[in-house]
Amino acid sequence: MAELSTAAALWGAVALSGVYHGVNPGMGWPLAVSAALMERAQGSLWRALAALAAGHLLAMAAVLFPFSMLLVLAEWQREIQIGAACLVIALGLYLLWNRRHPRLLARVPPSRLALWSFLAAMAHGAGLMLVPIYLGLCATVETGAGHAAAGVLMTGSAGIAIMVALAHTLAMTLAGGAMAFGVYHWLGLKFLSRGWFNLDLVWALSLVLVGAVSLLTLH
Repeated sequence: MAELSTAAALWGAVALSGVYHGVNPGMGWPLAVSAALMERAQGSLWRALAALAAGHLLAMAAVLFPFSMLLVLAEWQREIQIGAACLVIALGLYLLWNRRHPRLLARVPPSRLALWSFLAAMAHGAGLMLVPIYLGLCATVETGAGHAAAGVLMTGSAGIAIMVALAHTLAMTLAGGAMAFGVYHWLGLKFLSRGWFNLDLVWALSLVLVGAVSLLTLH
């Protein structure tokens, strides 16, 4: 029962982080609004959101899958979790120190939304933020000893990684899509120019918080 409640809480964290990413303008929903306004077609909004979701999903997979392969080394699972948590904290501290956006993102034209979304998620550590949550989910899977444990982790962790990436991206797309739809239909360009909100500081602090909580909850 305790493991079920822990798993439910972790899945909730996956969904909430997706909502957080979706609402954050830095993850790209204003670009979807811009595309729809420039082309004067609501269909452009949905196509742009689909491209942003595809790029974000690819970034999640690119970060989570290497950790799913590492978990084959069942005896090193705790060390991997500690290393991942420290990596998340280090990235958060770096973003607190360096508040500039990567110049690489400015060189990708908005027409390549999937590529832009992938690079933005990687540069901001969006995928890395999920790693401690993902590792916690893997720990709720009952495993045996020796080769049996490695086999369960090898098959189960990859499946969990896929589910985490899909659940997170779906939540992000729904939240970002709701923001984009509202701005496109009711608020317009004035909201984007006057009502912009920056979550960079909150983002960096949340990375540090996620890493710290992961270290404190290690068994």
